[in-house]
Amino acid sequence: MTTRILAVCLGNICRSPTAEAVLRAEAARAGVSVEVDSAGTSDWHIGKAPYGHAVSAAAKRGYDLTALRARQVRPEDFAEFDLILAMDVDNRNALVAMRNGAVRNAPAAPVRLFLDFAEGAPMLSVPDPYYSRDFEGTLDLIEAAARGLIAQLAQKA
Repeated sequence: MTTRILAVCLGNICRSPTAEAVLRAEAARAGVSVEVDSAGTSDWHIGKAPYGHAVSAAAKRGYDLTALRARQVRPEDFAEFDLILAMDVDNRNALVAMRNGAVRNAPAAPVRLFLDFAEGAPMLSVPDPYYSRDFEGTLDLIEAAARGLIAQLAQKA
């Protein structure tokens, strides 16, 4: 069974596209069937490529973000995905509000914090490297959460 996952941050140019690429790579290594997409809660960067520094940092670790383009979360995402992963608490809260307004009397994907899956994570939220400038630290957290999530999915398979 294929698990459909949506990774979400604010603008969909740093954290969530990085999580999309890392989740795909980790699933491929583990032989776990997933479909992964990413989106933002804002409409600031729709159609734009991921932020250059995020692309460079990811490339150093073997992840290719160049084909990805930003999009905004849509109401139908809550029905089309099995799991929606927010990169931070603010975006989780925005997603829950969107889901509650978009989905009535129908099953909706759970919204979780991505770092819920990173064992021993020192924080709840993946800091936004657009502001922190810590692209390597962001990648460390995303890789840890991706490994944890894919390990859970592998156990269920």
